[in-house]
Amino acid sequence: MMTFEQAVEQLSYHCGSNPNINDPRWEEGFLQTLRPYAGLRKDIYENLVECLAAVEEHLKRAPQLDRRVINSLWAICHYARAWGLDPGGMLRRNDLISDRDQAQLTEWIDGIAEKVAFWLDGMDA
Repeated sequence: MMTFEQAVEQLSYHCGSNPNINDPRWEEGFLQTLRPYAGLRKDIYENLVECLAAVEEHLKRAPQLDRRVINSLWAICHYARAWGLDPGGMLRRNDLISDRDQAQLTEWIDGIAEKVAFWLDGMDA
């Protein structure tokens, strides 16, 4: 099981905000796998889900939220939608993402956003 601090650090790689671009984890970040696009990576998504599990209690119960967590989760959802799902986004505009991958990416991002919304309300997702 991943600790909270490990998850915060890993989320910073998933969203591309970690300044250590020479670390191999940079290339394995969720958003980085969308540019250049070579298909969705379930293993990367599963690591992101592990990170979510490690920050769940914080999002449900912390009296003050850690901005690093919110920044990472917000960026992941926002940029994945903008790049991969929006008709004007780089992946759709350039015909790089298939309809099947769009559907999968929608499911993943909607799932993350829904969990975070429930957790911020202090509820189980």
